[in-house]
Amino acid sequence: MSAGAEQQGLLDALRAEHAAVFAYGIIAAFSNPERATMVGAATAAHRSRRDATIDALTAASVPAPPAEPGYTVPAPVTDPVSAAQLAVVVENETAIAWRSAVERAESEPGRQRAVDALTECAVRLGEWRQVLGVGPPTVPLPGQP
Repeated sequence: MSAGAEQQGLLDALRAEHAAVFAYGIIAAFSNPERATMVGAATAAHRSRRDATIDALTAASVPAPPAEPGYTVPAPVTDPVSAAQLAVVVENETAIAWRSAVERAESEPGRQRAVDALTECAVRLGEWRQVLGVGPPTVPLPGQP
């Protein structure tokens, strides 16, 4: 079965979730140890969202692409500050993907799934912006490219 608009939104969001899980491995390696719980929770959330998205695609008879062997990060990560900056990028990128999924959703369950994911990304984005001292920590209309 070919992917419709809603499934294409999920495919794009899945790719973003795969990249997020990869990036959080780097973030964990360089993050301040005091942030271990925050990093672990974010990693678990992205894994859970990735798995749920794979399940949704499977239910729609759309093959889910596997994770790439590796991903490029936008800047070197060498310390807790650059790790937090990467987390901001990750949450913003996943928010963009989920906002697109909201826009392409054709069913109420699909729309709700995407809104929930976008909301989760926006909350984590705000938390990481707060860690970096960026104000305001929240942005209007998260997921804007």
